Amino acid sequence: MKHVFSLLMTLFLTQNLYGQIDYKVKADFTYLNYIGRTISIDPSPEWNGYYLNDGQHGKAFSFVNGLLFKDFFFLGIGASYLEFQGIKGHAIYGEMEFSSEKTGIRPLFGVKGGYTHINNHYEDGTSTAMIELNGGLSYRINQRFKMQLQTGILFMQQVVFVPIRIGINFK
Repeated sequence: MKHVFSLLMTLFLTQNLYGQIDYKVKADFTYLNYIGRTISIDPSPEWNGYYLNDGQHGKAFSFVNGLLFKDFFFLGIGASYLEFQGIKGHAIYGEMEFSSEKTGIRPLFGVKGGYTHINNHYEDGTSTAMIELNGGLSYRINQRFKMQLQTGILFMQQVVFVPIRIGINFK
């Protein structure tokens, strides 16, 4: 009897959660506006230089898959192709995003954390952690598609960037 009760409770809870969770895919293009360095190094003879040059802006194309809970909270895993004026690389990260209400235009806030690698002037390139805090607006085109415009602050590769992002979401 105890097992039957446990099975019924599990089925009931799973059914209730299933109606509140959707699969969501995001694709976006980002312009990475260079702001400055996070560190200052006193060079030694063996030093190869900063990971990116001063003023080296970049571009990124990203694709994120994840779960949307009750149309307010998104949790996903993403990958980006990075390009900084000839230096190419990639990023892999986790993303959380919060939005306020279900109206046509709504504010959203997010955080990303992960890993980046660029093929710069170092022999095997450089890999660093990344963290981004962002905010923006989401516009619902229809029940399945949304368009997003975001900006924020991004730390990676010893540099601070202001990302300007436009993207589309579908579920």
